[in-house]
Amino acid sequence: MLRDDLKAAQISAMKAKDKDRLAAVRLILAKVKDRDIELRTASQLPDDDTMIVEVLQKMGKQRRESIQMFRDGGREELAAAEEGELAVIEEFLPAQMSEAETTAAIEAIKAEVGATGVKDMGKVMAELKARHGSQLDMSKASGLVKASLS
Repeated sequence: MLRDDLKAAQISAMKAKDKDRLAAVRLILAKVKDRDIELRTASQLPDDDTMIVEVLQKMGKQRRESIQMFRDGGREELAAAEEGELAVIEEFLPAQMSEAETTAAIEAIKAEVGATGVKDMGKVMAELKARHGSQLDMSKASGLVKASLS
């Protein structure tokens, strides 16, 4: 389970006295704990690993945006710190699908649901997220789906 892997990574970072990695792992654990608290009142709880992957994906997206903004602002030292955190976050994410694999999955789903135009984009995106949500950046996949249906 991802939660156990995160706790083990925290312990190993403490033993290795790797302050940067420890800070990043603690940040991940704090975000997971926040999500646990949010879900206390939820009527239907998602699978633990699925929830953690969603948190990690969101954190990764935030880091990528921050890196871009820091680079645009000429703050390389802050961009480097964000890249360090992003590297730790990506260690715990499942392997991402390549663009070719994503396109193949989109074509297969299009054929299955009988999608013909942009009006069917919602059906294709819903199925794509259900099957491959943890392995895709849905914002990139959205562009590929739209191009495929146009």
